[in-house]
Amino acid sequence: MRINLPRKVFGVNGPALRFAPLTRAPIFRILNTHVLTRHQSSSTQIPPNSLNSDLNAHSEVWKPHIIKGFHPASGPQPVSKTQPQLAYIAFGSNLGDRVQWIEQACNEMSKRGVAILRTSSLWETDPMYVLDQDKFLNGVCEVETTLRPIDLLDTLQDIERSLGREKLIDKGPRNIDLDILLYGDKAVDHDRLKIPHAGILEREFVLRPLAELIPAKSINPSSPWKTTQDYLNAITEASPRTPMSTLTPLGRSVEPIRSLQSNRNTLIMSILNRSPESALDSKNSGKKGQTHPENIQRSIDSTTKHGVSILDIGGQSSAPETEDITANEEIKRVVPFIELIRGTGGWKGLISIDTYRSLVAEAAVKAGADIINDISAGKLDRDMLPAMARLGKTVCLMHMRGTPMTMQGLTNYPDGIIETVARELLARVAEAEAAGIRRWRIILDPGIGFAKTSAQSIEILRRFDELRDWPGLQGLPWLVGTSRKKFIGGVIGGRTASNPGERDWGTAATVAVAIQGGADIVRVHNYKDMSEVAKVSDAIWRY
Repeated sequence: MRINLPRKVFGVNGPALRFAPLTRAPIFRILNTHVLTRHQSSSTQIPPNSLNSDLNAHSEVWKPHIIKGFHPASGPQPVSKTQPQLAYIAFGSNLGDRVQWIEQACNEMSKRGVAILRTSSLWETDPMYVLDQDKFLNGVCEVETTLRPIDLLDTLQDIERSLGREKLIDKGPRNIDLDILLYGDKAVDHDRLKIPHAGILEREFVLRPLAELIPAKSINPSSPWKTTQDYLNAITEASPRTPMSTLTPLGRSVEPIRSLQSNRNTLIMSILNRSPESALDSKNSGKKGQTHPENIQRSIDSTTKHGVSILDIGGQSSAPETEDITANEEIKRVVPFIELIRGTGGWKGLISIDTYRSLVAEAAVKAGADIINDISAGKLDRDMLPAMARLGKTVCLMHMRGTPMTMQGLTNYPDGIIETVARELLARVAEAEAAGIRRWRIILDPGIGFAKTSAQSIEILRRFDELRDWPGLQGLPWLVGTSRKKFIGGVIGGRTASNPGERDWGTAATVAVAIQGGADIVRVHNYKDMSEVAKVSDAIWRY
């Protein structure tokens, strides 16, 4: 069926909207099933009509609302509250800066007392039902709330209005959409609200992010033995579609990472060390090194020409057995340099700050950094994860044990290197989420050479695809940094063992292997040659 609608719905010229065949899953009621979750609900029996009776107290006829120009009422509005409940809220956007709309909606939920415990990844999906519109970003958040279902719905719709949503057509374009999927183990059948959400079982763009959070939960009382993951498997097997990919925003000037997209390009991160201990500046920038102010513009022109997307700037060396400097000294090394780069106006890519100190991260972001790259994943500064959450930037969490001074004595992995690194990174991701960092803002790094022997570093590269596909880590993007590291010199031998600058050929091999295994970003010193390695590797494995 083809329905012609006014062009002004979208404000653009183009073909009329096309509607896909609409099917509706049966509305179902969740029974009082005892489900083991991290926040296990009470098994107390609820009288069948008690919840709906409570909802009927709010039963006014709902009418479609035009939200443009809405001004929220001043002062707190009375709401009904109950014991804290675990709920799952779906969100989506396909207009404007989609990530920004979603993050604003999440922040508004937190401000209004709807505590976000965890989020799924952001999944980029083709439109469903109304096909002639831009792609959506979809996801799900796990929240804890004392609001009753209808009051939670009112709060979410108020957030939509406050963000300027204008509902012109059902299932059409929208800057933000918020829906209650599940509310504890309760079923709601109300004129305005159905819980569980009637569309869960037919929508892959709902099931996929929901399965990241509660893969083993039963969501359909008519088939209580089936889990979220079972329904996702069934829908993907029944009607194969273009594979979905997660999306990780980096900054306005660089395309986001789509780490499950098979033909994505590998990003090059160029290392710019401001520490005197890190004498590994690229030989391509003159005798005074990459970081000398006289060579800033030359470096910018060169990195741009050779396809570098990210400049990683650090002031504290993380080489083994390196002593710490103070936070103030680190700030003095990196912040003026970031300001100089931004001040030239020539660098259009991203800047990453390589630090494990929250004070340095905050100063660097204020100066213009886009990404926070922490080798300790928040373990060396208890304020780092909260600072990351507050700053709202994409972050890289690396696997490491101990400190640069002690890490080489912490290389015992009795359960195996891949399993242990995966388990310890999962713990860091959980800590980051608990601090308020959204899952879609996380990049992982296996920490080649950090608390790893040479053999262990090689094994990680050899089995990197297994680590990337580890349960709970799928869909997250990865940064791999092998450039000129000691294990390469150990393999090659000769003068490379003591001269890091002679390890570029060995580095090239590790870059190719990392890309084959699924790396999204490679961190290198010699960006000229390694960008060529990445281009050829992408041509072979990314198509």
